[in-house]
Amino acid sequence: MKIRAICTDIDGTLLDSRRQLSPRTIATIKSLPDELPVVLASSRMPSAMRHLQEELDILHHPMICFNGGYILSYEDSTAAPTVLDSVHIPVSTCTAILALAQGTDIHISLYSEDYWYAPKADQWAEREERITKASPQITSLQPVLDRWQETEAGAHKVMCMGPEEEIAAMAAALTERFGDQLFVYKSKSTYLELAPKTISKATALKLLLENRYGINLSEVMAFGDNYNDIDMLKAVGLGIAVGNAREEVKAVADEVTLKSIEDGVAVAIEKYLG
Repeated sequence: MKIRAICTDIDGTLLDSRRQLSPRTIATIKSLPDELPVVLASSRMPSAMRHLQEELDILHHPMICFNGGYILSYEDSTAAPTVLDSVHIPVSTCTAILALAQGTDIHISLYSEDYWYAPKADQWAEREERITKASPQITSLQPVLDRWQETEAGAHKVMCMGPEEEIAAMAAALTERFGDQLFVYKSKSTYLELAPKTISKATALKLLLENRYGINLSEVMAFGDNYNDIDMLKAVGLGIAVGNAREEVKAVADEVTLKSIEDGVAVAIEKYLG
């Protein structure tokens, strides 16, 4: 197959043991033709991805944020991006999620566009800030929901962080109540990420590439490691799982490369496009 675009997950896939881009990964992606789109697809917010684009010299390339809920296209690296798609979790659902967390030690963060709202600067917010290099606005969440209600907006993502047992119980409760509306996804035992069920990295990638480049998913090489990457790896022409991926992800992949901490993405790109 002719590879006309690359799409890769970030955490657990593209980053090394320090949660950074390795010199080899940077050099490999910088060596690609400028006209070949390299799309970062993540549950992260835009500013938590933009600094990685800068390191990779792909500031002019589009990105898929919030697992497909917010798609941005950069016509000019210095100008504001064009929003290609934006799908929210309704305010009423966000309110119900907050109510379910009452009386627990679960930290709830709300994300919309390039804003992260956290109720306090606790260990969870501080840890996520270190990982993503993005900073939250510390505020009571109810005024945020009230403002969204007036503007008919909502959350692109809701993040629940907390003790493993409480996160498991929250996941079960949300799946039972909102399983037909939300993608309820544990990125780790203490992290629960919620996104609209109508979107995914696969649907976002299809919309982005067809509308901006006229590229079919059959011409794409994609990388991932976790449950939210499965649809994407199945949809593209060459779906590659990193060596540390979950077994369910490896099972649907066309190929398995080295682990993320062993530059698995760079190794595969060099193999096919070196």
